[in-house]
Amino acid sequence: MRAAVFRQGKIQVDTIADPKPMAGQVLVKTICCGICGSDLHAAKFTRQFTDVSRRSGSRFVMDPDRDVVFGHEFCCEVVENGPGNAGTFKPGTLVTSIPATIEGTTVIGLGYANDHAGGYAEHMVLAERLLLAIPNGLSAEHAALTEPMAVGWHAVQKARLGLDDVPLVIGCGPVGLAVIVALKIKGVHPIIAADFSAGRRALALKMGADIVIDPAAQSPYKSWIDAATPADFNPSRYEVLFGNPSKRRPGVIFECVGVPGLIEQAMGGASVGARIVVVGVCMEGDRFEPFFGIAKELNLQFVLGYSREEYADSLRHIAEGLIDVAPMITGKVGLDGVAGAFADLANPELHAKILVEPWR
Repeated sequence: MRAAVFRQGKIQVDTIADPKPMAGQVLVKTICCGICGSDLHAAKFTRQFTDVSRRSGSRFVMDPDRDVVFGHEFCCEVVENGPGNAGTFKPGTLVTSIPATIEGTTVIGLGYANDHAGGYAEHMVLAERLLLAIPNGLSAEHAALTEPMAVGWHAVQKARLGLDDVPLVIGCGPVGLAVIVALKIKGVHPIIAADFSAGRRALALKMGADIVIDPAAQSPYKSWIDAATPADFNPSRYEVLFGNPSKRRPGVIFECVGVPGLIEQAMGGASVGARIVVVGVCMEGDRFEPFFGIAKELNLQFVLGYSREEYADSLRHIAEGLIDVAPMITGKVGLDGVAGAFADLANPELHAKILVEPWR
């Protein structure tokens, strides 16, 4: 089969061995697969990516000296059931899955596994028990965004939100947009979002943000505190502890960029008692001053991925129209266009999400 192979630092189209389903697996035809920011990082900082993954015990462990086929945001069509399967999913059924397959009792993450192709290939083998049928006549291209939407849904679940919270989303790339739509589903307002990119700010408004901020023009943290603070609020510590009954609304910051310095910036801009949810995946060393967290009694929560239930919830949200993912899809390429798409995604004004269609 054909695949876009990451080989020695470059993506090139090649023919690789056709996968064969084992017991409990299903052979699928990849209809489309989104390009994730993690793929861009793995391609640009491969040694760093694999080293940090190995040392942290992460499932993203691959041998950088061997070929790998990326792709973990996919929608597929069932082709063939493996031996001994229940046959729950007939050939022709559109499906998605958390990006993993199962061999015996071993769970293998797809997208960064050298011996198992991800979604930038014409076919994959998935685990029958992990498959979800695409409901309500949902298109394959929209269903492929289940995975990134699940990342945002998981982050918002971890934030332990109350309806009085005022959320601030730092970064309006695909991860930040997924957080915004999850907040909208939760009914927590106003949703404040910040990004230097005008294109991303416009997209954030389409996806459900109430207020968008250009950090080059104004502080997102000041805007957030202004929105959370009643007119008669007295910020002095004595008044907060013993006096004025008027309270500042509690806040939660979602850091969705993943570059050094953002956690310290969020801690500096946060109000007393705020929660900071770190969704952006920073693969480098970072630093912050703990006293900011101590003095403000901040809660720092790191998140990654999603549960199977949250993944299923996200598919349902898209299928039932609670999330309109159409504005996020800004490009489609065949396998020959994957390398160029990686380059294009470096410019936030050009694209949000590019889908790879291996049979295009």
